[in-house]
Amino acid sequence: MAYRYIPLALRHSPTPRIEHFALLSGLDASIRGMLISTMPLVVYDALGDAQATSVAFFLSGIVALVWGLMVPWATRKIPRRWAYTGGGCLYLVGNMLGAIGTVWSVPLALICNAMATVTIFVCLNAYVLDYVDRANLGRSQSTQMVYAAAPWAIGPLAGVWLYHQWHALPFIVSAGFALLLLTSFWVLRLGNGKQIQRAKRPAVNPLGYLGRFFRQPRLIAGWMFAVMRSCGWWVYVVYLPIFCIEAGLGDKVGGIALSITNALLFAAPALNRLARRLSVRRSVRFAFGACGVLFLSAGLMSVLPWATVALTMAASIFLVTLDVVGGLPFLMSVKPSERTEMSAVYSSFRDVSSILTPGAAWLVLWVAPLPGIFVAAGCGLLASWAVAGQLHPRLGTARPSRGGVAA
Repeated sequence: MAYRYIPLALRHSPTPRIEHFALLSGLDASIRGMLISTMPLVVYDALGDAQATSVAFFLSGIVALVWGLMVPWATRKIPRRWAYTGGGCLYLVGNMLGAIGTVWSVPLALICNAMATVTIFVCLNAYVLDYVDRANLGRSQSTQMVYAAAPWAIGPLAGVWLYHQWHALPFIVSAGFALLLLTSFWVLRLGNGKQIQRAKRPAVNPLGYLGRFFRQPRLIAGWMFAVMRSCGWWVYVVYLPIFCIEAGLGDKVGGIALSITNALLFAAPALNRLARRLSVRRSVRFAFGACGVLFLSAGLMSVLPWATVALTMAASIFLVTLDVVGGLPFLMSVKPSERTEMSAVYSSFRDVSSILTPGAAWLVLWVAPLPGIFVAAGCGLLASWAVAGQLHPRLGTARPSRGGVAA
């Protein structure tokens, strides 16, 4: 009898909307935005050595890469809703270890947060592919960017300021956002998504789907676009501030530039509309080309430090554009039966770039000064521009005869 008094909205699980996924994405950005500029300081203060700090980040990237590829296997054993919840709990554990701030707890906090990020990313992408049709994937991506704009714009500066007030404060705030993320997820009741199983097929081993990935050139190209986009962000977030310090511009210019750039995420819907008007192929190729030329010019103009800062900030505009549309070639090519597995493969771009960028920068610095990293990043982005020319011209455009979207 008591069931009749339960509100209707809580009795029946509604169909998730794009705004629901954007809300979860925004809360996840609040967690990570608070720590993106704080964790390097925390790790360095705890370990006391730049080389040890680099090793800690390198190891966390490897652990996150392996963990992300294991998430689809885990979701075959446990429901997806519990996998997502486990990712939120990893955030809580990581923030607790970070607040302790010892030489042992901080590296473990870095690893836990990296594992949490990739778990949440894989599960959220799988939910989006379950409930958002191809025609609305672009709008879903841009809406997520808008919801994440304020956290990414405010978080980096706020996290550093809180850390200077008390070392545990940014971790406490981040943990609060993690609790809010878990609460919102369970209130939205996304469940386990739409389960599409192959008939009479045995379950693949944790890495078995990599073979299917490597047999699909469109997926490889889409994943490469995500890796190079992430490498561009790595160069902008990590090496631009170092360049500003070495050039005598101060240690605040890089953080201010990052916050200004992240504020451009509010323009994501306009960028999405423009991309749909141009087609996915043209917009992706134009963004990679412009970004590559600007990074290349920034490295060559390093004798004028403010010109380098201005050029890299201009390049970041096209990195934001790639955040909005750069993932569409991959997402629009995924088969429905491989949503979770290929979401795990796609999520590895962040971990691969976190290993690739510092490694490439280390090699560049053997033979060139710091601006050489900008030149190397420009060359990599221009290589992606060349590969983007092989995308289908009608990718993402409406098919008049069927009313759908070309994949």
